[in-house]
Amino acid sequence: MSWMHAFLLALAIALFWMVGAYNRLVRQRAAVLQAFGALDAYYLRWITLIGECLAALRGPQEDGALANACAAVDAATGQLGASLAVARARPLDGAAIAALSAGTQALAAAWQGLHQHAEGAPQPERTALALWGRQYEALRQQSLPTREAFNAAVQAYNGAIGQFPANLLAWLFGFRRSQGL
Repeated sequence: MSWMHAFLLALAIALFWMVGAYNRLVRQRAAVLQAFGALDAYYLRWITLIGECLAALRGPQEDGALANACAAVDAATGQLGASLAVARARPLDGAAIAALSAGTQALAAAWQGLHQHAEGAPQPERTALALWGRQYEALRQQSLPTREAFNAAVQAYNGAIGQFPANLLAWLFGFRRSQGL
């Protein structure tokens, strides 16, 4: 009977380990979701700021180059908004996060292009854009710790999924690797 007791003890230990490992994976996933929620708030503020800036810059005296640059920023903002909606629905999906990162880079490039085209614009537009640019940069700087926290949570999550034997539970319960920004 001692082999039966040893077997039951080993089975109980394995079961408790599995429950603990599963709970760890769930906590790591929850940490990524929470970090993305904070990052989502910054992205929404960023999109709102850009929309307000474009509304303030649009006017009857808007020249062609500045209008085209504003249109490029508007299109990049739309791309970022669409990729944010997908990432919000699936924040652990690497492809969704990659699209969000691409949208962020497209908006940054369009924003830089807007500033370059504004150099030839009348003084009121340049002054307004400089003010919006400071707000944009301040928001970007404020979001950096949140982005770093998201990336750290993703790294911890991916590390937990990659460890043996927890990776067997990850495979069994459908935990997939994610991607940082």
